[in-house]
Amino acid sequence: MDRLLCSAQASSNNKKYPKNKTGLRRGEAVDIKSAEYVEKYKVRLRFSDGTERVVDFGKFLDRSLNPLIRKYLDIEKFRNFTVEYGDLFWNDYDLCFPLADLYEGKI
Repeated sequence: MDRLLCSAQASSNNKKYPKNKTGLRRGEAVDIKSAEYVEKYKVRLRFSDGTERVVDFGKFLDRSLNPLIRKYLDIEKFRNFTVEYGDLFWNDYDLCFPLADLYEGKI
């Protein structure tokens, strides 16, 4: 799966394209390489470009009215995430988030 965070351009010279707010150039691909539980609803993500972010999912979970999402307020369920094919998800995609948002550390 491609993990493009920026619009791909048909050019091999990315130097002419400025970096966007995520710090990536257009066409640059990034995957999640690993994720580890930190505390409460925080997960440390390591990306294929070496970037590391701690993302706090607490507010998102707490504000949700959907019972299928709120069930992840149970820490044991929340801690049961996996990284496959460069994506972070819970229970066969019960919860999944746009890679660009995770890269920015914002949910």
